[in-house]
Amino acid sequence: METIGFIGTGNLGYPIVENLLKAGYGVSVYNRTREKALPLQQLGAVLVNSPAEAVVQGGIVMSLVSDDKAIIAIAGDALVKALGAGGIHVSMSTISPDTSRILAAHHLEEGVQYVAAPVFARPEAAAAKVGTAVISGNDAAKARIRPLLEAGFAKNIFDLGDDAGSANVLKLIGNFMIAGAIEMMAESFALAEKNKVDPRVVYEMLTTTLFASPIFRNYGAMIVDRKFTGDPSFSAALGLKDLNLVLETAARSYTPMPLAQLVQSRLTTVLAKDTKDADWIALAMGALEDAGLK
Repeated sequence: METIGFIGTGNLGYPIVENLLKAGYGVSVYNRTREKALPLQQLGAVLVNSPAEAVVQGGIVMSLVSDDKAIIAIAGDALVKALGAGGIHVSMSTISPDTSRILAAHHLEEGVQYVAAPVFARPEAAAAKVGTAVISGNDAAKARIRPLLEAGFAKNIFDLGDDAGSANVLKLIGNFMIAGAIEMMAESFALAEKNKVDPRVVYEMLTTTLFASPIFRNYGAMIVDRKFTGDPSFSAALGLKDLNLVLETAARSYTPMPLAQLVQSRLTTVLAKDTKDADWIALAMGALEDAGLK
């Protein structure tokens, strides 16, 4: 099996690299904070000191970083030239569709294919390889990386065609819908509690019948348990970044999204209160507090 470069081993990248190593791939890892990647070295990963050092000519590098600024910083000339003709950059980050399109064009100047493959999975789902990938880019490149996505985290893969930005549009839609579901559940459970109906019974009934899906089941439990802070798998700051991207994309395409504006405001309020250890589920606090609940 070929050696894969991997850039960004945060909460989500870490279990993906772990799975790739278990599947027998060699993995060269670059993480901005080297110490956080040290346990992967004990599992067989090779730690390197720059993004360009993680790749080989004509090889594959996978990146999973926090935002547009981070992906632009790592995907510069050094990385692209190191990959060279026949190389593939698999960008798994949640970023602007326009950024993906710009990066794809820049990569192609050196004969490198850029594939957008954002991840739908919390860390535990990635570790269990039950996540979902949405991919867009060159067909041959997508075929070559598919086994890596399956080995790393993906139970399902959806192909959005050759426009590099399309997968990122779908990723933003998905994250908006999750945020909308959180707001809807928070308002509903608040209504139940204010009317002396046990929210836990409401949760059990709805998430095992009308809304029987992992999103409603998992996030609903966190709302009922008031599990808003601690060790976030997906921080409120990243959630706000994604809602900002949703609304930027909506503005460019003249798409009104009033619910997206509401959940953006909820997340802004969470961060305004300096809740640094908040998961993005904490946006649910807004509806509870509006109803006079704690």
